[in-house]
Amino acid sequence: MEKRLLINKIILIASTISALIGLTFLFWILGTLMVKGLATIHWNLFTKDLVQGGIRNLIIGQFIMAFIATVIAVPLGLMAGIYLREYSYNNKLAMIVRNLSDVMMSAPSIVVGVFVYAIYVDKVGHFGGWGGVIALTIMMLPIIVSTTDNMLSLVPKELREAGIALGGSKHKIILQIVLKAAKVGLTTGVLLAFARVVGETAPLLFTSANNQYLTFNLNSQFPSLTVSIYNLATFPDKKSIALAWAASFVLTVLVLIINLTGRYITRNKHK
Repeated sequence: MEKRLLINKIILIASTISALIGLTFLFWILGTLMVKGLATIHWNLFTKDLVQGGIRNLIIGQFIMAFIATVIAVPLGLMAGIYLREYSYNNKLAMIVRNLSDVMMSAPSIVVGVFVYAIYVDKVGHFGGWGGVIALTIMMLPIIVSTTDNMLSLVPKELREAGIALGGSKHKIILQIVLKAAKVGLTTGVLLAFARVVGETAPLLFTSANNQYLTFNLNSQFPSLTVSIYNLATFPDKKSIALAWAASFVLTVLVLIINLTGRYITRNKHK
């Protein structure tokens, strides 16, 4: 008994120290970002394009690509998740899709960027916003598929049986009962998937590249906040580095707001 208590205390102490070390680095990064980012924030940052020393076009371009990717990925991911949970009956195809989804969720984002470069950018012969949209869509799909599958599994079978007892068809039960019961979890999954892709850099380096001007032409190089941060941070002049800090701070705040919104929705549902 004493040996077990000793081992428990050792593991508890080690876990606590590890958590404190992780939190220390987290607050260090956030503190540095806040100090350097806030020092370079000014109104013109949001009213001018990159060529004029602002990030207006970068924010708009980043969210356009992420929004279009969401519009494509959400219905595809929802339909795949519904198939896995409601129609597959855990057959071999469902097992393969689930395994592939898990692998894709853990795949490095730069691999996705190289893949899209090979199958799209290299074929069309130039970088473009559509390449970025494809890359972000591929990254969102496994998250939404997995979230949909898991959320639908939490819906009690009694609700489905009640729908059958009332004479409802399969698709009506799914649309009017199952999806409504899981809508909060599904919404949270979509928000978290959006928050992940809106802060991605590596896939866009190989697909959309960057543009210093505001443009809505997805067939040309497209403005990207994350790619610009990467480029500006490598420049030798202090002005570019200061702009990179400001853009990093803005991006962090935007991603944080999206994540907190998703968690707020979930917490209110539990209450």
